[in-house]
Amino acid sequence: MDETAEGTVNGMTDQPGDATSPQADEAGTVQRASEPAFNLPSGLVAILVLLVAIHAVRTYVLPPGLDEELIFNFAFLPARYDHSLADQSLAWLWSPITYSFLHGSWEHLIFNGFWMIAFGAPVIRRIGMLRLALFWCLSAIAAVALHTVSHWGEMVVVVGASGVVAGLMGAAARFVFSPSGRISRQFAHLNRRLTVREALANRSVVVFAGIWFLTNFLIGLGVFAFGGAGGIAWEAHIGGFLFGFLLFGLFDPRNGPSKEQ
Repeated sequence: MDETAEGTVNGMTDQPGDATSPQADEAGTVQRASEPAFNLPSGLVAILVLLVAIHAVRTYVLPPGLDEELIFNFAFLPARYDHSLADQSLAWLWSPITYSFLHGSWEHLIFNGFWMIAFGAPVIRRIGMLRLALFWCLSAIAAVALHTVSHWGEMVVVVGASGVVAGLMGAAARFVFSPSGRISRQFAHLNRRLTVREALANRSVVVFAGIWFLTNFLIGLGVFAFGGAGGIAWEAHIGGFLFGFLLFGLFDPRNGPSKEQ
């Protein structure tokens, strides 16, 4: 990897391969190790285990009738908000968050888990689990808020962490890219956070965001959809990404020399 950090992070030195550090000790020795291919924050591992456990219980333990009741009470339904809230259960209150812990299939969960590992790891390393918990809840709400605008009053079930993952992608775009445009898995969280204006002027960020938005618009048109565009809440992806990209500074303690726009 091309990016380094001073000192040692998680037991890994900042010198690649067999290079010798100019700050080597008096004995002229220095620990050398390559960046690990798989080294996730414990908080992220806990989230992934929780998501797998929830889906396993739903798939292999709960009878179909009970699972349907769980979906009705914890998945997101735009139709809830087209009716008087006083005439229904409190599911309207928690379902804008709880839907993000449910998934439609193992493939759905694995897909979200893959991207959560890629973009959630640097975000968690940067802001910690407490801020991540708040970020998760608010990005989940932002995701289905935009989805509801396009599907007001519809009895459409929305499940999955895709909106949150999109939020993590948007947040990561504010700091993971080095000046060269490359990403270091272990040290990306130490980069200075770009302002929104700086991010929009950064070629790597613009290319990344452009491809991301294009892919989601094509999903909306049914070009890249699995089983049809109706099966993917692509508007929720947009809502999550915009939330993470525009508001990440509110969660980020590493302000450094950057001023939030």
